[in-house]
Amino acid sequence: MLTAKNKPTNHPLAEYIKRLQSGGALLTDSPENVLEVVGILKSYGVVLDNYSKNLIYIAENQFLVFFPFFKYFNGEISFQKLLRHWWHDRINFEYAEYCMKAMFWHGGGGLDKYLDTKEFQQRAQAVIAAKFQNNPIVMGINQLFPDFLIEQLRVSAYYSGLGQFWRVMADIFLSLSNLYDQGKIRTIPQVVDHIKAGLIKAANKPITYSVKIRDKVYDIIPASVGLTFLADTAIPYVEAVFFRGTPFPGTVSYNAQAYQIPPDQARFQYGALYADPLPIGGAGIPPTLLMQDMRHFLPEYLHEVYRRSRRGEDDLRVQICMTFQKSMFCVTTAAILGLMPYPADTQDPEEQRLNQVYLQKWLDRLETSRLQEVNS
Repeated sequence: MLTAKNKPTNHPLAEYIKRLQSGGALLTDSPENVLEVVGILKSYGVVLDNYSKNLIYIAENQFLVFFPFFKYFNGEISFQKLLRHWWHDRINFEYAEYCMKAMFWHGGGGLDKYLDTKEFQQRAQAVIAAKFQNNPIVMGINQLFPDFLIEQLRVSAYYSGLGQFWRVMADIFLSLSNLYDQGKIRTIPQVVDHIKAGLIKAANKPITYSVKIRDKVYDIIPASVGLTFLADTAIPYVEAVFFRGTPFPGTVSYNAQAYQIPPDQARFQYGALYADPLPIGGAGIPPTLLMQDMRHFLPEYLHEVYRRSRRGEDDLRVQICMTFQKSMFCVTTAAILGLMPYPADTQDPEEQRLNQVYLQKWLDRLETSRLQEVNS
């Protein structure tokens, strides 16, 4: 007798459904994949650490600043640092803002809902009044365009929310690398379990946001709102950046008559799980900035793998992107398994059926992703 767990399915990605049901991962388990995934997540963890600190700095110190010329300096401004900034000898914080804007645009989760409430508007108006109490010009503009400054604070809230999310993820990825170095991580399912455990541990971590004006602290997102790490930042981030994303200029036509961009945001498939690695390295493609950042922090064992490839370091950013995509399927696996309605090893037929329906919905979305390419 066939149970829901081993019942045949005609789904084109049925093998991956079975893999997830049996405790496997979307990415094939092999020593080479483990080395690549752990190595790239170590580099990514260092980059996210920097991104997180800068996003939180901007949220707390550059809010309602109309021309934030030094927002990428984290408050440490010097002529030498300015020269390095102009020479692009620095972390490309612009990519962090790209991800933040994708989250802000796509919305979703409690953070998005809260920013449309009267409570947020009242708190925002209190911050605006305190910030510009001696500036009649700005207060006059606020009277004429009451949504303008509030919208700036909505964006600042996303700076803070994404910064807090990446703070957790950076720690997860760096601790993963440490365990690998100690010989405690040897398989892709172990990688996924580590990430899933980190997500579950931080699931209810409060997401809050306060700013200081003169000597008074103003709560923009107080703890009483009840925003949490998993539901209100992690899941919206996966939706906005892994799945939907935004179409890269120069790769598709924005002309409405060309029909290259869906009119419905929910049908966007430009996220990290769908992107073609080949354009990475070209001007105007946002992930190029991330690949450029990660190349500076590659562990030697992963860098050596790239050196031995057919083109050596000539296409390093493309190789980094391909590895990074593998790692993001591991993170996606952790999210899928962590949110599964019932344990993967349940013996209850109805629970097995509901798990299978749940997994099929995820795999429906991944059907046109690069899942099969990263496993080929």
